[in-house]
Amino acid sequence: MSNRGYDVVVDVDAEGDLGHTDLQEDLEFHSSTFDDNPRASKAPPDSSNPFSTSSSTLASKRYLWTLSFYAQFFDVDTSEVLRRCRVAVYPRSNFLDILDGNPDLYGPFWIATTVIFILFITGTISHYLAERGEEHFAYDFTLLSGASGLIYGYTFLLPVALWGVLRWFGSEGANVLECWALYGYANLIWIPVALISWSPINILNWVFVAVGFALSALFLVRNLWPLVNATDMRTSRVLLIVVVALHAGLAIAIKEFFFA
Repeated sequence: MSNRGYDVVVDVDAEGDLGHTDLQEDLEFHSSTFDDNPRASKAPPDSSNPFSTSSSTLASKRYLWTLSFYAQFFDVDTSEVLRRCRVAVYPRSNFLDILDGNPDLYGPFWIATTVIFILFITGTISHYLAERGEEHFAYDFTLLSGASGLIYGYTFLLPVALWGVLRWFGSEGANVLECWALYGYANLIWIPVALISWSPINILNWVFVAVGFALSALFLVRNLWPLVNATDMRTSRVLLIVVVALHAGLAIAIKEFFFA
């Protein structure tokens, strides 16, 4: 009982006399509504900080050169990452709502890394089948470096540019971490596409890549629309067209570079 705060309401008579106050009748005790620790309340995220999240209240005390600054972006467990992966594949609601103010880089980084290695392996198989009959097959490690530059660049550099454009045109809700998360989890569809697109049948590979492009582009447009819609109508349409065009460029690059 000593750990709780109380408000005391005293019933004073018209003459202001407290001399005959009956504590049993005139005093009322109510649980205090004041917080014992004012620091426990969660501060709203700073819209001017591109790395701010609602779950990180100490982000302002972390510095770029400390590990704790980057650790906050990986503060997510495996079950939550898997749940976000399921939502990315079967989008039934807005992905930003699923992030719940806590976007992560753990999922986007490992998804992109997995796509890179699968593209290298299946691309090597595709080239081997295309060159079958030659006396010696040489591994082309430019596939690995090309996949790294293509996927990492698309996943982590393009969202920064998109975030900058959105902020320039007045979209205050844009957050660079959420943009990274959107593009990172959108890459998930390229894992099954890369696993089945190594066949020697070229038209079949085009179909697989086209399906992957359609699903991932739909995921991006659906979830970017609330951010893009904060700009004027003409700008929002142009931005969506650019997003889809760049995503189509990624799909074509994957097909031509790895499964030609």
